[in-house]
Amino acid sequence: MADDTSSASPAPAVRPELLALREKIDAVDRELLALLNRRAGLALEVGELKKSEGSVVFRPEREAQVIDGLKSVNPGPLKNDNVAPIWREIMSACRALETPTRVAYLGPAGTFSEEAALGFFGSSIVKVPCASMDEVMRTTTAGAADFGVMPVENSTEGSVARTLDLFLTSPLFIIGETSLIVRHNLLRKDNRMDGIQVVAAHPQALAQCHGWLSHHLPDVERRPVSSNAEGARLASLDPSIAGIASARAAAEFGLHIVAPAIQDDAHNRTRFAIVTHPDRHPAPKASGHDCTSLVVSVPNQPGAVHDLLVPLKEHGVSMTRFESRPARSGQWEYYFYIDLDGHPDEPRMATALRALREACAFFKILGAYPVDVH
Repeated sequence: MADDTSSASPAPAVRPELLALREKIDAVDRELLALLNRRAGLALEVGELKKSEGSVVFRPEREAQVIDGLKSVNPGPLKNDNVAPIWREIMSACRALETPTRVAYLGPAGTFSEEAALGFFGSSIVKVPCASMDEVMRTTTAGAADFGVMPVENSTEGSVARTLDLFLTSPLFIIGETSLIVRHNLLRKDNRMDGIQVVAAHPQALAQCHGWLSHHLPDVERRPVSSNAEGARLASLDPSIAGIASARAAAEFGLHIVAPAIQDDAHNRTRFAIVTHPDRHPAPKASGHDCTSLVVSVPNQPGAVHDLLVPLKEHGVSMTRFESRPARSGQWEYYFYIDLDGHPDEPRMATALRALREACAFFKILGAYPVDVH
């Protein structure tokens, strides 16, 4: 009887040019590893100095400046959009050598909030998944997490109302933000569309996929749950339930993606705020491209909102977001959530904020933090 291996085709010969290039890449990789370890050693020295003077490990404005500086001297062919995530991972790994960073977010595993946390801090963190946005705030306030990740607004559905309401009374403040492209996928235990009786997802996801669901699954129950990952978990237990979640959630719960990218807006994005407690982390200093977020209310009288905007115009401060939420006082009063272009350390911004405070019945700065620029 012939040996089974005798009929197998021989592996194709590797071209000498390819072998030579692979050897060069291997050599560069070894150089990179040596340099990364050298950087890690320097980071440890920095950590010892910080520890002796009592300063914090994570400085978002410093990390933003590092990435901006690298982008400005990047000769290519590596694209600038790829520089930021690579260096965030490097800085995350170096930071973890100094002290573990605990980050709270809306869980369980596989949520877009988890993805946002990893994108901002890098993967070398201690993940603290929470059952609700209220719990993210409580966990971070209590010190069980160093930072919290909160969804603020979506490009399709607008602001996340619960987050804005929590900001109003929370002692936490914003030290950074990150924006995530959100691709919703229909996930199921069976790799087919037939037999779906329930679609379970976070209310925001159900709203962002309203058109697709109305067209493809018009008679199926839409069940709001605490997170998209929770919807995926339920789908993994019951073949009659489908979830709406990320590809990460599909892998986490062993589900099939039966329909990819079902969001109504192809450019759907969600913006997340990074929050922490002022007793444990100082406010970021000006980085050169910052956002100042605040919430205010004005007396219920004619011209009050106009008076709110005048100081910004007079001092040349651009407003990038202006949105109202009911004050729930029963008097048709509102809180206004405002984002301004700049940092309170800048003279024009400081002067504008002083004038703005005088025109307000309620005034609270939610944070001033570096924003990503391309």
